Amino acid sequence: MVKNPERRTHLLDAAVEVLAALGARGLTFRAVDTRAEVPTGTASNYFTSRADLLRQVGDHVFVRLAPPPGANEPEVPEDDTVGSVLMRAIVERAEADRAGYLALVELRLEAARDPRLNEAFTQRIRHNLDAIIGEYAGAGLPDDRFTPIMLYLAMNGLLLDHLTLPKVLAEEGDGDLVGKLVSVIVPREDSDEPD
Repeated sequence: MVKNPERRTHLLDAAVEVLAALGARGLTFRAVDTRAEVPTGTASNYFTSRADLLRQVGDHVFVRLAPPPGANEPEVPEDDTVGSVLMRAIVERAEADRAGYLALVELRLEAARDPRLNEAFTQRIRHNLDAIIGEYAGAGLPDDRFTPIMLYLAMNGLLLDHLTLPKVLAEEGDGDLVGKLVSVIVPREDSDEPD
């Protein structure tokens, strides 16, 4: 296999774009080569098989969607909550890299069909969920495992609708859906009712 880290990253970015545009069934070496604007056969020099490409692009998409350093120390306006600020940052990252998020959805669907990819993705998603639980506690939010898991599940649903079928939530789009979601799951201590 060829060892050129910049070219490999370029090919993985192209694979993310292919997944977002064509879905997992459209992910071929030729499609990656075309999207990356490299000679035909280049991707096959970097990945041993389509399964290898799927596994590596799975790792790469998590790198693309990861929060920037220092992101778990957000500045929180006086009229907001840490939870809302953290959740809005997730939405902003997904909006900024829509292709990365859609590729992640495609990879999750493909993992449902491929036991080897399923095992790798299960471990990666579980690792991320454990990190979310840790970051949540580290941000001074209620110290339990249930609340960040509920936020994780709710945010996955919100992001899926927001980035795939945005008209579903269009009527509610004028308000702060993220803030409302967080206030229902993590009510403010100084309030009896969610905002």
